[in-house]
Parts: sequence; structure tokens; C-alpha cells
Amino acid sequence: MRAVRALLGIDQRELAQRSGLSLPTIQRMESSDGVVRGNVDSLMKLVAAFESAGLELISDNTASAGGGRGVRLKKVAT
Repeated sequence: MRAVRALLGIDQRELAQRSGLSLPTIQRMESSDGVVRGNVDSLMKLVAAFESAGLELISDNTASAGGGRGVRLKKVAT
């Protein structure tokens, strides 16, 4: 989540607004050690906010130059 915020140049408050979640929920989720923890509805809201901001989540088995999971900006179709 910190990487997403860094790519977008936003703080936790802005991420909360974009996702429709409360600031304490964002803070709690971001403080998770390792895997982000939250209920399914909250996680889906985060994913939707990331996607609408033009970000792509990279899972463990997705093609990635560095291997492993992370986040990157989506390629814009030309």
C-alpha cells in the first residue's frame, strides 16, 4: 500500500477518500506485517481504487521483470 501511495504521490487520507474507506481502516491495513489484512469488501474497494488510478497489482505468478509480487503503472494503449 505504501508503494501504491508513493506511485500516486498521495497520503493515507487521500487513499481513504479514493477507496471509500476510513482513515483508521487504511492505517490498520497498511500496518499489517507482510500480507495486507482486511475484510473482503475493504480489499475489493482498495483494488478498485488502485485500478481506477491506473495501477496494476502483480501477483507472485504474474510476469514481472523482478519476479515476485508488487505494483506497477498500467501500460496505456496507444
